[in-house]
Amino acid sequence: MTLFVFTRAVLCSFAVLPFVNSATLLANLPQSQTNGNSQLGTLNAPALAQFLTVDNTPLPQGFPWGSKTAYNTNPYEQPPITGMTRRYNFVIERGFKAPDGVNRSVIMINGQIPGPTIEANWGDEIQVTVTNKITGPEEGTSLHWHGLLQNKTPWFDGVPSVQQCPIAPGSTFTYTFNAGLYGTSWYHSHYSAQYADGLSGPMIIHGPDNAPYDIDLGPVFLTDWYHDSYFSIVESQEANNPPPASQPYSDNNLINGKGDFNCSEVPVGTQCTPNTGLSKFKFQSGKTHRLRLINAGAEGLQRFTIDGYEMTVIANDFVPIKPYTAKIVTLGVGQRTDILVNATGKPTDAVWMRSDVSGICSVSRQPHALAAIYYEKANLTEAPTTTATVYDDSHCGNDALNKTVPFFPYSPIGPPATTKQIDITFHTNETGTLQWYMNNQTFLANYDNPLLLLANQGNTSYPNDPQWNVYNFGSNSSIRIVLRNLLYVTRASHPMHLHGHNFWVLAEGVGDWDGTVNLQNPQRRDTQLIQPGVGTEPGYLVLQFDADNPGVWPFHCHIAWHVSSGLYVNIMERPGDIKQTQIPSVMAQTCRDWATYSGHSVVDQIDSGL
Repeated sequence: MTLFVFTRAVLCSFAVLPFVNSATLLANLPQSQTNGNSQLGTLNAPALAQFLTVDNTPLPQGFPWGSKTAYNTNPYEQPPITGMTRRYNFVIERGFKAPDGVNRSVIMINGQIPGPTIEANWGDEIQVTVTNKITGPEEGTSLHWHGLLQNKTPWFDGVPSVQQCPIAPGSTFTYTFNAGLYGTSWYHSHYSAQYADGLSGPMIIHGPDNAPYDIDLGPVFLTDWYHDSYFSIVESQEANNPPPASQPYSDNNLINGKGDFNCSEVPVGTQCTPNTGLSKFKFQSGKTHRLRLINAGAEGLQRFTIDGYEMTVIANDFVPIKPYTAKIVTLGVGQRTDILVNATGKPTDAVWMRSDVSGICSVSRQPHALAAIYYEKANLTEAPTTTATVYDDSHCGNDALNKTVPFFPYSPIGPPATTKQIDITFHTNETGTLQWYMNNQTFLANYDNPLLLLANQGNTSYPNDPQWNVYNFGSNSSIRIVLRNLLYVTRASHPMHLHGHNFWVLAEGVGDWDGTVNLQNPQRRDTQLIQPGVGTEPGYLVLQFDADNPGVWPFHCHIAWHVSSGLYVNIMERPGDIKQTQIPSVMAQTCRDWATYSGHSVVDQIDSGL
């Protein structure tokens, strides 16, 4: 077994001007060739309404969620039920698009990249019918609804090998679940690293405001971008390559699916068009604008800024927080942050919006993303000339926990019923392939046997399959996880995501955790960065959640290449209740369809499967 130890080489950095092909922002390719049917990133993209309405249906207390507010309602115990179903039909197919000018094969929903924006009101039901038409080659797929708790519908969480079998090529499957939380999120494939080819999109759940604003500009979808397919990247990563060759470098960074690339740097024979167009946003003088930041990338830790402006942070993930000001917002993969920006400029102003893949905490060949913000009388074709915000890039974690205080106070009650320590390491397996490990076990999915369906049948112990990484917490009422990052490498912070819960973040830092926790309304969210170790001291993260949602819930790093290499465990919660649950027969049908497909087609599972 070989262990790899690295040292931090650079302490800080600052934003610099990315590659811009022209002083004008006239696009050389139409939207249909860069992003298909998507309107994100164009001036035609509509602002979001405060909530969705149907005809002139009267609303209780003027809102779909009635009298419930961010001030008076515990969203985990008292979510509304509107009786409204929001229906979407998604067709997943391959096609060729050039989001940054480099033409490549992508995987799209309804012919667009990013995928369609799902909108619903807090308390609505969401129904998404998914048809798998992926060809050239065929692949299975699934969709995960990131951050939604799936109370009473754990089977619709969308993770193959856990709650379902993959949606087989040519098959259709319908997910139906409740929008029990509100705010900003996204959905994505959970089949291998498939979403890195474009199979993801924003998800907005309208709910009560915790700070006033005038205009909701909607999603700001941040994605590092690769010119190679996800499969070829995973294939290379799973080869016996030592670091840093095993850590894929992104080729570009996009805002709402758009960017420019220096075509002189592409390999010979690659089709590349310069000046394909950057994303554009509208500001109105004197108005306060809401922007919904989403890190939907595969690896890159994003640093988001707007030249010359402070931002007011009002929510992290699906949790409204007490507003605070910031000049930079840090987002690990899977994290979301809602911000407010006051348009204090002149009506003729044009300003750069920027997002940089961290040069210290991530790896990218071209890390800088740009988008243009235009005031109402600005020249819409000229590039802004504003100056980038200087910031410290040395910290590979989120903002300090004393800043990120939830708006609705909700605290853990007493010590947990059980505590589990999990250590993250990175080393070679018996075949010499580098893998990520949690408590010295890497993960490997079995697409044919979803764990939730096995548990429903009473099968909750898997001594012959330790690679499934199942932690059975039995009937414990609350669970604390003490996570330690034992890889002392600059680029090894991990955005840790838990399905089925918002967890409390009780403590985080670098060194040996001294047992101190904050139990007074600590930060809640579904994804939190654990910092890399420094020297011989580990990074640590202490999480806690109430075991009030029976199911089998993935807990994993959200860097696509890390979970692909096994940085993943399954948390089995209240197996006795799972056994008593009536699971819809359609879930077993996904397995019959998959068995029919895989029985005559070889499934090339070259990684963990997730």
